[in-house]
Amino acid sequence: MPSFGPQSKSVLDTCCRDLNVVCNRAIQRVDFSVIEGVRDTATQQRYFRENKTTLDGVTQLSKHQLKPGQTHSHAVDLLPYPGVLNGVNVWADDFRFTLFAGEMLATGWEVGVELRWGGDWNGDGSRADQTFHDLPHFEVVY
Repeated sequence: MPSFGPQSKSVLDTCCRDLNVVCNRAIQRVDFSVIEGVRDTATQQRYFRENKTTLDGVTQLSKHQLKPGQTHSHAVDLLPYPGVLNGVNVWADDFRFTLFAGEMLATGWEVGVELRWGGDWNGDGSRADQTFHDLPHFEVVY
């Protein structure tokens, strides 16, 4: 059975209880790494300049960023394992990310946590109507 390494555990500790519940259940069935939880403003702004996000981190906060009174991220970035399969790097493998997202969304449903995936922001089951894809991104819907 897959399990989290020390780095994934450390990053997951920066995430809210709901994301911890979903990720700890999902790791029992599918192997993946936890890449990023809490994100500071400078990192959010850098990602914005690099076109990796549509939120600038100042006028529009990401769910990775802590808001007043908040102690944990409400978003997490995840990477399915292995990083390279049949010569294809997972970052370029939309199909693998989509399959992985199905597992994560189903796990959320199973434990009673509604998630939004960065590959289908409106949750309609179609990636074709999205203008921005953030395939590693999952966030809790509150």
